Amino acid sequence: MANKRSTKDLALSSNERLYLKNNHNFLFKIKKAKNFKSKYLDFYTFHVGFKKKMDDLLVVVFKELTPLSVVYSKTSTPSAPIIWDKKNNRGFCKLLIINAGNANAHTGKNGIIAIDKYVSVATKYFNCKKSQVLVSSTGVIGEKLNPDKIIKVFPTILKSQTKNLLSASKAIMTTDTYPKNIVKKIKINSKIIKIFGFAKGSGMIFPNMGTMLSYIFVEANLSKGILKKILHTNLDTSFNSISVDSDTSTSDTLMLFSLSDNNQQKIKSPNIINKISLGLKEVMSDLALQIISDGEGISKLIEVRVSGAKTYKQATEVSFSIANSPLVKTAIAGEDANWGRVIMAIGKADSQVVQNKIKLMFGNYLVANKGHKYEKINLKKLDKYMLNKHIKIKVDLGLGKFQRTVYSSDLTHEYIRINADYRS
Repeated sequence: MANKRSTKDLALSSNERLYLKNNHNFLFKIKKAKNFKSKYLDFYTFHVGFKKKMDDLLVVVFKELTPLSVVYSKTSTPSAPIIWDKKNNRGFCKLLIINAGNANAHTGKNGIIAIDKYVSVATKYFNCKKSQVLVSSTGVIGEKLNPDKIIKVFPTILKSQTKNLLSASKAIMTTDTYPKNIVKKIKINSKIIKIFGFAKGSGMIFPNMGTMLSYIFVEANLSKGILKKILHTNLDTSFNSISVDSDTSTSDTLMLFSLSDNNQQKIKSPNIINKISLGLKEVMSDLALQIISDGEGISKLIEVRVSGAKTYKQATEVSFSIANSPLVKTAIAGEDANWGRVIMAIGKADSQVVQNKIKLMFGNYLVANKGHKYEKINLKKLDKYMLNKHIKIKVDLGLGKFQRTVYSSDLTHEYIRINADYRS
C-alpha cells in the first residue's frame, strides 16, 4: 500500500495520483503523439480552476463545419452534457468544449443552465450556431459547474497559441496517470489518410457504448451515415470490451469526426471505406487498451477469452462475469492462480453452462477440464506465470462456435485508496 496519507491529500482537483511515487512504472510502454497537429482543427487548452493543477479545459475549433457520429452512455442517470448534446446537436460540429475536474452530472436544471450560459457566449466569439457546439465534462459527480470559469477564456482563445494532440489529451485527465492518444496513418492508393484520437478514463469503467470520454478524427470526407456504421462496427471489440470496476459512468461519450476541405469529394467506395474502418478499429482498440492499462490501482492486465459458447450473448455474459468478479480480480492481484473463483464466475453468469464441458486455462497452463481439476498441473510453472503483468484466462465452454475477448484490471489496495479519498 502507498505511504500513509490523510484523506485530504488525495483531492481530485489536484489530480494527486499523477504525483505519487513510482506511479510512472507503467504496465506497458505507451506511445505518445507529442507534436501532432491537424490542419483541419485547432486545439486550445487552459487551466481555469476546476483542478488545482494542470490544464482542465480543452476547446477544439474546427476549420469547417464537421460531420460526426456519437454514442453516449446508456445510463439512466446521464450527465448534463449528454442531455444537452442530445437535445441540441444536429450531427455537425464547429466547436467542442471539454472540461475536467467537474462532471456536471446529477446537477439538475442548474447543470443545463450552466451549459447554456457558456455556449451562448461561445457562439458569439466563434460565429456558429448553438446546434453546432458539443460539450463534455468529466470529474466529480454532483457538484455545480461554474460557467464563468469557461466563459473567461473565450475572449483570449483566438489570440492564444494552438496546442498539439498530447496537450489536448492531458487537459481532459482526472485520475489518469498518463495521457492517452494515438495517430495512425493508412495508405489508400497513393494517398495517406490520418486517423487520430485521444481519450481519458481509468476508473468507473464498464462502458455500455464507448468509453469515459473519447474523441477520434478521420481525415477523410465521410458522411454521417458512414461514420455511424464504422463506429458501431468496431465498438464491441474495442471500448465495449473493457472493464476496470464494472461501473458504467454517467458521462461516457465517444465521438467520431470526419475532417476534410469543402472541395473534397465524399468517399463512397466500399473498398476504401472498409480500409478506413480497419484503421479505425486499430485506433479504437489501442485507446481502449490504454484506458484499461491505466485502471485505477492496476498492477496486472487481465485478458479473458471465452470460446465455445452457444451464443455471442452467452460468451459476453460469461467473459464479463469473470472480468468483473472481485474475487477473480483480487486473486490475480495476489498472483494466486485460484481457478475455482473463475469456475464460480462462469456459473453465476449463465445457467445454460454445462459444467463437465468446461476447459479452463491460465495462459498456456490447463488447470481444470471435464468438470474437475487437471491433475497434472505444474504448480511451479503456473506460479511463475502468475508473476506476469499480463494474465490470460482462457475458457472453452464446449457448447458452440461463439467467442468473446474482454480486458480487465486487477483489484488492489491502491484502487481502494484512490476511490476512498476521491472527493476529499
